Amino acid sequence: MAYRAPVAEFQFILDHVVGLDEVVATDRFSEATPDVTRAILDGAGRLCDDVLAPLQRPGDLHPARLENGVVRTSPGYAEGYRAIAEGGWVALSAPAEHGGMGLPTALSTAVNDMMSGACLSLQLNPLLTQGQIEALSHHASDEIRALYLPKLIAGDWSGTMNLTEPQAGSDVGALKTRAVPNGDGTYAVTGQKIYITWGDADFMENVVHLVLARLPDAPAGTRGISLFLVPRNLPDAEGRPGVANRVKVVSLEHKLGLHGSPTAVMEFDGATGWMVGEPNKGMAAMFTMMNNARLGVGVQGVGVAEAAFQQALAYAADRRQGPTPLGDGGILGHADVRRMLAGMKAEIFAARAIALSCAVAADMGTATGEADWTARAAFLTPIAKAWGTEVGMEVAQQGVQVHGGMGFIEETGAAQYLRDVRVTAIYEGTNGIQAMDLVGRKLADGGDVAWRLLEEVEQTAEAARGVFPDLAVEVWTAAEALRDTTEWMLAREMTDRFAGAVPFLRAWARVLGAQLHLAAALAEGGSGPRSALARVFIRRLLPEHVSALAAARAGADDLYALSDADLGA
Repeated sequence: MAYRAPVAEFQFILDHVVGLDEVVATDRFSEATPDVTRAILDGAGRLCDDVLAPLQRPGDLHPARLENGVVRTSPGYAEGYRAIAEGGWVALSAPAEHGGMGLPTALSTAVNDMMSGACLSLQLNPLLTQGQIEALSHHASDEIRALYLPKLIAGDWSGTMNLTEPQAGSDVGALKTRAVPNGDGTYAVTGQKIYITWGDADFMENVVHLVLARLPDAPAGTRGISLFLVPRNLPDAEGRPGVANRVKVVSLEHKLGLHGSPTAVMEFDGATGWMVGEPNKGMAAMFTMMNNARLGVGVQGVGVAEAAFQQALAYAADRRQGPTPLGDGGILGHADVRRMLAGMKAEIFAARAIALSCAVAADMGTATGEADWTARAAFLTPIAKAWGTEVGMEVAQQGVQVHGGMGFIEETGAAQYLRDVRVTAIYEGTNGIQAMDLVGRKLADGGDVAWRLLEEVEQTAEAARGVFPDLAVEVWTAAEALRDTTEWMLAREMTDRFAGAVPFLRAWARVLGAQLHLAAALAEGGSGPRSALARVFIRRLLPEHVSALAAARAGADDLYALSDADLGA
């Protein structure tokens, strides 16, 4: 079955669950009227269904390759990317003063979800460019913004981020790439970076690298990192790509999945670059791009989950194997298959709604300048990233299971979703790092944002008591349990927090997902498919919060009671 973008689902969530109307009511986003939103979602859906989805398998079967120093991309990718660029999809939330549409992040998040479900390997390209646009808009000089932003927004040039080095993975402070002043305002950047997604492409006019490097007198650690813009081709006097810069792709990685997305080892050999932001403040500038990308990666997981679910559902409806309570139809009639598919659908809704809630909070922060909205978006970001990608992996895995033996056969395409989505839990900050961020930085306010979110969960439960009394009680009780464990976290040293961070984040996702399902059921009127799906989530999946919170509160002593030798090291 071919992927079909769930346009109506996005429309419902934006209209009835996450409050896009509040965003549109601001002066900043007043142009995102219901008609505009509908047109954007419909147009993106057609792009995904007709142009991008047909590229999913070719990218896997015919990977990008390095040929005489040139990255040759998968069949059809050049045309697919051109459709993305010419349709203005790179520019959806980009600043209008440089050629973007200036629309809410919530809309670009929905579009990125759809594009990820259609063809994740190709979607990675514009996602990184969008992140670079965000970083340059906030931190670059007027000259850099004037030259680079229009090209990036138009999709003529693409952007990358260069952080990781062979000896410096998540410990970015250990990087060794250096930048030496040339005396004319530029810098000579030298070093090697690995895992550079879309480090080059044969259909791209120019590729712009944002590179973390150290100045000669920089202090050690992350405090001594600066950010540099290094284009593949140096712009000439008219702003067109000119002579080649001293940067090249050394090799492409051979990966578990995402074969259509070239992941490069990049070498900078005295390449000409320009500083972005202040000296030794590069991490702050790069985090602007990374935070933008983290929400995007979260919906990559959700988008792949949607595609895997659609394929599994179609297979289950057609596959005949024994009598079921519904007769001799497809295996969809078997209770266990139905359990898997209903759980998959419920997980996708919850993760998608959490991500869109995060995007709406970010938009409200942008539109109003209110710190509460910005803090809310910051709190939800690690949950949206980690949980969206966890759901992507789990649903893709279940999709293989629904296919049975055929799921293990590559020709069905079910396994590709599992292979492709696996890395989303690793890049842009592993999910463990997201959880540590949640219990660390995001609780540094003493729990203020957490308490406000839990109050909203309980308000939704109260509103549902007359319609869904049993479900309302379960959601309220779960929120109170999460409140208790949040208080426990705030009273503990960081090592104990980190030891329980991952299950703590999982519990937050379960409780927030239950609230959003309950809100959807109320918006539906108390009966219908959304109410039935809410029951599946709250009765079958929400109870996992109990074990998650028990693990969150276990502390670190038992982990460190095992010596390295006990572990077999």
